[in-house]
Amino acid sequence: MQKVQLASSQVISQVMMNGKNLNQVLENALNVKPAWTASERGAIQDICYGTLRFYGQLKAILDLLLHKPLEEQHIGYLLLVTLYQLQHTKATQHTIVDQAVSAARTIQPHVGGLVNAILRSFLRQQNELLDKVAAKREARFNHPLWWITELNAQYGQEVGATILDVGNQHPPMTLRVNQHCGTTLEYQALLAEQGMKAERIAPDALLLEKPVNVDRLPGFADGWVSVQDAGAQYAAKLLDLKWGMRVLDACSAPGGKTAHMLEAVDVDMVAVDKDAKRLRRVEDNLARLQLRAQLIVGDAAKPQDWWNGKLFDRILADVPCSASGVVRRHPDIKWLRRRDDIDSFAQQQLEILQALWPLLKPDGKLLYATCSVFKQENEQVVTKFLAGHRDVQRVALTQPEHSAGQLLPDAQHDGFFYALLHKTA
Repeated sequence: MQKVQLASSQVISQVMMNGKNLNQVLENALNVKPAWTASERGAIQDICYGTLRFYGQLKAILDLLLHKPLEEQHIGYLLLVTLYQLQHTKATQHTIVDQAVSAARTIQPHVGGLVNAILRSFLRQQNELLDKVAAKREARFNHPLWWITELNAQYGQEVGATILDVGNQHPPMTLRVNQHCGTTLEYQALLAEQGMKAERIAPDALLLEKPVNVDRLPGFADGWVSVQDAGAQYAAKLLDLKWGMRVLDACSAPGGKTAHMLEAVDVDMVAVDKDAKRLRRVEDNLARLQLRAQLIVGDAAKPQDWWNGKLFDRILADVPCSASGVVRRHPDIKWLRRRDDIDSFAQQQLEILQALWPLLKPDGKLLYATCSVFKQENEQVVTKFLAGHRDVQRVALTQPEHSAGQLLPDAQHDGFFYALLHKTA
């Protein structure tokens, strides 16, 4: 356990001190030592995600326990992951504490006694400490104060609180069934034969009762099924694709929506992404599903650098955003984002919309999409775009039902926004 605690604290410190992406840091940490067992790898991942998921509460508790700032910041992160373990894992408390003390001494030899005292103090005062920090909004909701304030202003305190609470839960695992290989109900029955329960929540979507490794999914390697959130699966349906259309997925990586469109209808697909490494993930996903698309490394905001001049019937603009609708999958995001980032994203999103619009045929349709719940990136961007163009009409969405395009995260899907724009001339 000591090795697991040390590795986890090092990951958290890189994320919080250096602003690095959790998935990337975690992948690097797990690959540095191939001798990690499966259980150790799982424990490190759980501790890292859990610590960031409840970082607001854990940090508030630690602040109450400390009488003065720690000399070594890494000890603070070790204490945070240990506090997470004491509250949210099944390991015995004395083992967690003893191993944390040993781990601390490998970082700073003389600090073991302090770490032991802090953790023992937490165990004695746990209920009292939890009550105290519950009065602090960052600790209660485990999101930055600016994020809490923004959601409350936009949606009201009741809805805002619900969005925040959902953002701290474990995400659902949803499958998209490749209809070329069989129906959704057929695959649901196949899962049942393997002892996996799943609920059909959309035409192509199955929500697993319990997440599993993709290696356990029947036919995954042969392209029978993919992992994709139910909210993300709306995109292919909303675009109203027809056979033979020329279609652009302008920010395509990692390729889930690209593949879903190709599974739905035989179209001439062009998939663009400015990150060559991420575009290779699109290539890998399409190869597994035995689908084809023209893949281009390019910036959606600068189509003059990669576009051949041939207009598109449909465009998906799944633009870069704050990812505020998917924080339960990426808990580092809420602590790394700043309020000013939202305005920067909104400006970038409008620039992409402006750049892509000339690539659309008259009578064509463009679907603007984000995985954000902030209105600055969603409704406000679309409103600005509509105000600047006479050749566009917004199409009313029949799906997602009663959402006006804004899908808030819940037990079945993440948070997304969709706006379908029709080119009228």
